[in-house]
Amino acid sequence: MCSRAEPFTEESWYTSVSDTVERIKNCGIKPYRPTLNEHEHIPEIVQLANRCWEELPSDRPTFQKVRKVLKKIRMTRNNGESQNVLDVLLQRMEQYANNLEGMVEEKTQAFLEEKKRSEELLYKVLPRSVADQLRMGHSVNPEAFECVTIYFSDIVGFTTISANSTPFQVVDLLNDLYTCFDAIIENYDVYKVETIGDAYMVVSGLPVRNGNEHVRHIARMSLDIVNSVRQFVIRHKPDEPLMARIGLHSGPVCAGVVGQKMPRYCLFGDTVNTASRMESNGKAMKIHISEATMGLLLPFGTFTVEERGIIEVKGKGRVRTFWLENEIETLGN
Repeated sequence: MCSRAEPFTEESWYTSVSDTVERIKNCGIKPYRPTLNEHEHIPEIVQLANRCWEELPSDRPTFQKVRKVLKKIRMTRNNGESQNVLDVLLQRMEQYANNLEGMVEEKTQAFLEEKKRSEELLYKVLPRSVADQLRMGHSVNPEAFECVTIYFSDIVGFTTISANSTPFQVVDLLNDLYTCFDAIIENYDVYKVETIGDAYMVVSGLPVRNGNEHVRHIARMSLDIVNSVRQFVIRHKPDEPLMARIGLHSGPVCAGVVGQKMPRYCLFGDTVNTASRMESNGKAMKIHISEATMGLLLPFGTFTVEERGIIEVKGKGRVRTFWLENEIETLGN
């Protein structure tokens, strides 16, 4: 326990086992005992060993007393329990298990947080109902919608602004503007389909149908966007006013997820083309709407619409269009 060696082997006079036995047999009055110094070993163990080496058997402690003393010695002098190899092994296994539980819990929490971030990112790319189906491993089948309202807008003179700006300034401009738009559409039952350059496309009425409420949500959203554009300040051109052109149209569409890599929820049908024509044939800071959209807005009785008249639209011929001017606030509306 002390020297981790055979008895007497560390003595200066030690030569062999037989020599040591002879010395013990012929020791005379003073018996031979191994040399143990308390300052080199555990003092309690040295004292116990010396007691066990007493010449008279009656002076030696019994095995019960030895066991009791050893048990007491196992209590550390540092206010803790001294442990044998098995105790240390069990303690370390328990500590490892506890640490492993903590690590598992930490990794699980990190996984859940990452999963939540991934889901939030997915919900920003696809409609929630569509994203949930994809997450569960279900395929999303294309679906036809009888009537939705589509919003298109772009920046008037964006080509000129881009030519007189650095790429970083153009990106900052679009980021500031679309961040403003994104904050507005959060207040309405609409879905942002995509942005291409300075073009901004929003739809209401899909993938969750909402009756004819889609036209009212898009109309109100458009009015809010016009007001926000009037107050918008271009960072690198604060004295130059920003102007937007907006077009709305209502009608049937087909919608579905297209692509495996960077999948997009796309709309198809003549309604999309017509809504785009409403925007391209509109005027700065005006909301240009089709006759179909006007017909859906009238029953609400709260929107002010001005007839523009009949205009020539590419691919559509002569069509009758209108300007959405404002919404009259009514009690309880």
